[in-house]
Amino acid sequence: MKPLLLIDRDGTLIIEPPDEQIDSLEKLEFYPGVFSALSRIAMNKKFDLVMVTNQDGLGTARFPEDSFWPAHNKMLKAFENEGIVFSEVLIDKSYPAENKPTRKPGTALLGAYMTGQYDLANSFVIGDRITDVQLAKNLGAKAILLGGPAKNALLDSEKLSDHCALVTTSWKAIENFLNGQT
Repeated sequence: MKPLLLIDRDGTLIIEPPDEQIDSLEKLEFYPGVFSALSRIAMNKKFDLVMVTNQDGLGTARFPEDSFWPAHNKMLKAFENEGIVFSEVLIDKSYPAENKPTRKPGTALLGAYMTGQYDLANSFVIGDRITDVQLAKNLGAKAILLGGPAKNALLDSEKLSDHCALVTTSWKAIENFLNGQT
């Protein structure tokens, strides 16, 4: 059984703009160090890479799909050019208030990975929000949380510290951790 890296998109692979929508190529900015670190992680072939993202209201008048896909596809191509290929990209389009089971931290989008064919105990959810840590908990995986020291206090207050293996602002630190280095 192979473990997974379930990786968030906005705020993790790419910088999330203040309006929380990557709806133009001008807003597409990659997280520092993500290409070099994630390409080395991908080269090791230890994990299957899956992107899991909430895109609030995608397909609505507020966030039309025709403004989403050009930047999204450009992002995927840039990763592919660096040897980083996601076996699947899972997108939930609902709003938080809808409480759909497909929206992180819900696991309904991940049913194919919960069949016993993947090593979830040795898998990681990499993201920048507490919902990413909650998703890891719900899957029986561990989280890697991108963010500064304030994230540790948030983990403590939400009683999720035991479900988070690493808090860092650095993709290099993530690479070192996943490759077993110190």
